Amino acid sequence: MAKLKEGTTQTNTEASTNDVVFDMEVHAAKAPVACLILGHGAGAGKEHEFMQDIANELVAKGISTVLFNFPYMQTIKATGKRRPPDKADKLMSHFAAVIETCSKDNKALHNLPVFIGGKSMGGRMATMVYESISNVKGAIALGYPFHPPGKPEKTRTEHLLTAAKPLLIIQGERDTFGNKNEIVSDEENYALSSIIECVFLEDGDHSFKPRKASGKTQQQHIVKAAELTAVFITRNLSS
Repeated sequence: MAKLKEGTTQTNTEASTNDVVFDMEVHAAKAPVACLILGHGAGAGKEHEFMQDIANELVAKGISTVLFNFPYMQTIKATGKRRPPDKADKLMSHFAAVIETCSKDNKALHNLPVFIGGKSMGGRMATMVYESISNVKGAIALGYPFHPPGKPEKTRTEHLLTAAKPLLIIQGERDTFGNKNEIVSDEENYALSSIIECVFLEDGDHSFKPRKASGKTQQQHIVKAAELTAVFITRNLSS
């Protein structure tokens, strides 16, 4: 990762270490209190408007933010051909490699406390690796995929039962991957560790987009998600 000046943004930072190719960008805050590394969702990479908007909002709140593309998304960018995500173990391995690379680049990230997270699939991968990496203080999932749409019985929550590090889940109330009613009322299938915080955004869908009748906007929810994330990070700096 290239060195950055405070208050600048570097995009499409590409590097290769031990045959691992990284496609990352750093959004550097002027007076950062922490670094947050975010993975993207299954269908769109770090360039997606949602990822860029959340990064910009986080930077404004003093959180230097690293966005990166998983290997399969790098291939999509290079070939222009759609393909499914890699298997979870490969995604997790790449996420861990990104964390290691960012952690070693102390000058670029100012020796900052490290948190990780992501949108949908990226958030799920973060929750699956964050406890195994000692210097990661906590994780944030933006729209956690609790289950595939229309299949609430196929939950992806087993590892969340025993989470012992701070974890924040920010979820749209209408998220088809796990809505508020399912998560709050079905304690058997959605029992989460007591350390996990789950906050719902009014009428939001999987991308936090509400219906017009709600009086809310997606941008308002993205700003709120960044505020919640910044508060969570600040509160857990010493964890």
